[in-house]
Formats: sequence, C-alpha cells, structure tokens
Amino acid sequence: MSASSLDEGGQARFEQAVLPQLDAAYNLARWLTRNGSDAEDVVQDACERALKYFGAFRGGDAKAWFLTVVRHACYDWLKRNRPAEIVPGDQETIESVPDLTAATPEQMALRNASSSALAEAIAALPLGYREVLILRELEELPYREIARVVDIPIGTVMSRLARARGLLQRSPVLRAIRERSAG
Repeated sequence: MSASSLDEGGQARFEQAVLPQLDAAYNLARWLTRNGSDAEDVVQDACERALKYFGAFRGGDAKAWFLTVVRHACYDWLKRNRPAEIVPGDQETIESVPDLTAATPEQMALRNASSSALAEAIAALPLGYREVLILRELEELPYREIARVVDIPIGTVMSRLARARGLLQRSPVLRAIRERSAG
C-alpha cells in the first residue's frame, strides 16, 4: 500500500505520528530480532502495515501505537524465520551489572567490555522478557503503555520486568566482568 491511498491531510498526520518513532521502532525490532538488517526489514514491514491501517489510529500515544505495529511485525517475522525464539526459556541464567564510574584506561576498557556484555546478556533474555525490558528501560514507556503494546495485563508487565532484571543480575556473562573488575 502506498501513501497515495491517504489524502494529503492523512499523509501529513501519518508522517507526523510515525516518522518520529522510527528510531524507537528500529531499536525494538533490533533487540527482538537480534540483527540490524532483519530489524530494518521488520520496520519497513511495520511502516507498510501502519500506513495501511492508519485510518484506525484515533490519536493518543503514537509511539505506543506504532511500537505495537512493530511488535506484531517482529513476531510475524520471528514465526517465519525463528519460531523457536517465541517460546520463552525460563531456565536461562544471566548475572548483574557492575558499577562502572571510574575513568582510568583500564576501567574504561572494562566499561566497554561491560557494555558489550550487557548487550549480550539482554539479547540472551527470553523474548517476552527482552521486549518488556527494552520498552521500559530503553524506550522509557510507562507500564500502562507497555501493557497496551504487548497486549498483556499491567501486572504481567511488572512481573516480566522483575524477572528480566533478575535474570540479568544472575548473568554468567556479566559475572565474569564483575569478577575482573573486583580482581
């Protein structure tokens, strides 16, 4: 579907609502697919879907609305390409993030390693936990909006977020970084 299916006012509203959300859309898609190229494909699909169904958008939080579309596009992509990832693996263990406030070259190197380890630990989270963590911590959505995007009760948002944080605190990847910084 093309933008020509919207009248000029509709196209302007679409652009005003969706274009500012593209970075957040890519961020969510990249974390869910764990691949930048796949995320670009998902976001493109999500934009096409958003354009097609933009008539159903009645205002409100455009970011939450568009991230819902992105999430659905991600899950459809995952079902086609990586169906095993949709089932959460509760048995995964992950460890906590060290306090990295120092400025020596050694500590800066440790900070860079820790950032990489944190990204690895987040990517290892089961999909359901990862998406809630990304929406809350990186996209800074309130619990109510996360519940709307993910289509789960707000209590489930809070429990998944707590579980995701707990898994990160037990991450073996991050434990190794913590041990290096202590030693």
